[in-house]
Amino acid sequence: MLKGLYTAYTGMLNEQHRMDVMTNNLANANTNSFKKEGATSQAFDSVLAYKIKDMSEPGNLPRNLSTSRTYDENAVDNPERFVSRTGMSLGVKTGENYVDYSEGGIKETGNTLDLAISGKGFFTVEYTNKAGETSTKYTRDGNFTMDTQGYLVTQDGDYVLGERGRRIKLNPLEDVSIDSDGNIYQAGASVGTLQITDFEDYNYLERYGENFFQAVDGARTIDAEAEIHSGYLEMANISIVTEMVNMIAIQRQYEANQKLITTYDSTLENAVNQTGRV
Repeated sequence: MLKGLYTAYTGMLNEQHRMDVMTNNLANANTNSFKKEGATSQAFDSVLAYKIKDMSEPGNLPRNLSTSRTYDENAVDNPERFVSRTGMSLGVKTGENYVDYSEGGIKETGNTLDLAISGKGFFTVEYTNKAGETSTKYTRDGNFTMDTQGYLVTQDGDYVLGERGRRIKLNPLEDVSIDSDGNIYQAGASVGTLQITDFEDYNYLERYGENFFQAVDGARTIDAEAEIHSGYLEMANISIVTEMVNMIAIQRQYEANQKLITTYDSTLENAVNQTGRV
């Protein structure tokens, strides 16, 4: 009977996690180029299929469902070397979050230094943290500006990088034009080209802050097939209506698990206070 309590409990934890992800998406609905996140989970049948075929423990013995065994290294020849067993939850297993990299809509701003990417790829930025350490980050947010020295920077002052990882310096007194290939012109001459970076597998990217991504071990860059739009910005790829509908569904599922726990609690109370008297 107590297994039902564990199942409902894990269901509530999973729905709470999904709600956290959903509310973060809604909070960033107006953030330029924000990529929404989703949450994954594993149902009982998929966990069961994995557990009964798990041969990773010493002795090449599959693990029994609902048990967690401790291996005694000093009893290698003892068939009873698994010396302890504890129950495990058979409910929902909360999985990892994932990022939806699909493109958001673009809006016109009229500012030449506002850039949007059509297609795959990221702007390359030299990011400086509060400790003064620099690293390379990637973003789809092209809300750029020019600092007092003429460098092309983000709104937070991080340098936008051009080809071969060089900073892009402009003449504040000259008009700027940027073509669809990311080439920057002033007074009819090319002054730099934006470095658009794409990756073979986005699973090797992790989110850094709201709008930055950073590569992890194993990430491989490829040539980006992208078109740059000057005077436009990419919006978040979030549908507020869809997110609100999903939020209502999550809330109802959470309440259903909550009612299940209440029902089990009432049943246990009757078993103790009434059946016990008989």
